[in-house]
Amino acid sequence: MKKITLFALCAILLTACGPKSYPEFEKDLNAFREEIGNVGLGVAVVKDNKIIYDNYFGVKNLETGEKVDAQTIFRIASISKSFTSTSLMQMVEQGKVTLETDVSDLMEFQVRNPKLPETVITLEMLLSHTSSLNDTQGYFTLDVINPATNPDCAGCYNEYEPGKGYQYCNLNFNMAGTILEKLSGERFDQYVINHILNPLGLYGGYDIDALDATRFATLYSYNSENDSLEAQPGAYRSRAEDIANYITGYTTPIFSPTGGMKISTTDLAKYMMMHMNYGLYPGAKERIISEESSKNMQTPRSDDEHYGLALWRNTDYIPEVELVGHTGGAYGLRSAMFFHPEEKYGFIVISSGAKNSDEGLLKGMIKILYDHFIANE
Repeated sequence: MKKITLFALCAILLTACGPKSYPEFEKDLNAFREEIGNVGLGVAVVKDNKIIYDNYFGVKNLETGEKVDAQTIFRIASISKSFTSTSLMQMVEQGKVTLETDVSDLMEFQVRNPKLPETVITLEMLLSHTSSLNDTQGYFTLDVINPATNPDCAGCYNEYEPGKGYQYCNLNFNMAGTILEKLSGERFDQYVINHILNPLGLYGGYDIDALDATRFATLYSYNSENDSLEAQPGAYRSRAEDIANYITGYTTPIFSPTGGMKISTTDLAKYMMMHMNYGLYPGAKERIISEESSKNMQTPRSDDEHYGLALWRNTDYIPEVELVGHTGGAYGLRSAMFFHPEEKYGFIVISSGAKNSDEGLLKGMIKILYDHFIANE
């Protein structure tokens, strides 16, 4: 007979009991889901350092009708960037790198804006989107920015001086993931599992083939021409062939450090709680990162955007309430992770697809969560 761990027993009991019902909240949320044409949804609310609500709505797959549940895993898109940044802050704490280190020294090829070649592009600039890099040449391979493989790599740089402007850029974080491999000696996806997910007791990762595919929520994008939601199988495409020919410290973008994490709503809420508590999960003995590093990630580097190191401060979701976190969007998916580090509450929202999947989806859902669980409590 198999032994059942205390953690597994708790999970079984929680599943059996099901989430606590909040009829008025669920009525409002389902009305909003119907309005936007949502397919599948996971939400979680943290308050006073506890997950007080997590629930799942809709289906994992429109063809099979299988329901979204606590075991469902979503690709969370750009919230993934915070895992990359957290990992690199561990490298900073170990003295293997500083935020001021020249990226050219880390990448082993020249990373300089040709319009301003004297200005050093630092690791901090990559993690805060102030590097002057852009995605116009693409970001799925480092060949686009390597002078030896792309004679037009100058197009990867904007006109402004590095450190003096902001542009959201996925290439920054695929480079950052590559740097993590060079510094740690571990493959990117395995490093995140070994040093963030496993210590927190979370299931997820970047390697599709290492995860249980039956748990994936199919992602859907809306086709306005025929008024239909279309499955996006590319969201969970196997990279087995790429991994077989993997070059550590160069092929890293196949895992998408910029957007490739797959994880459940509940586990993402637990990860959020670690950042809410400045690097220490409530009740844990060991930190993921130091309080100083965590606060550093949450400190804005750009005056207008208020973006830190893959965590960003904003009042866009709840007027006059500053939340910290990140959003994601890809293949029709919309995701959000936002928390209030001082008052110890936060929200997770992951939508697998909707007919109306613009920024209003996340704003609407977070406002409903805030009104029911925080403002009116």
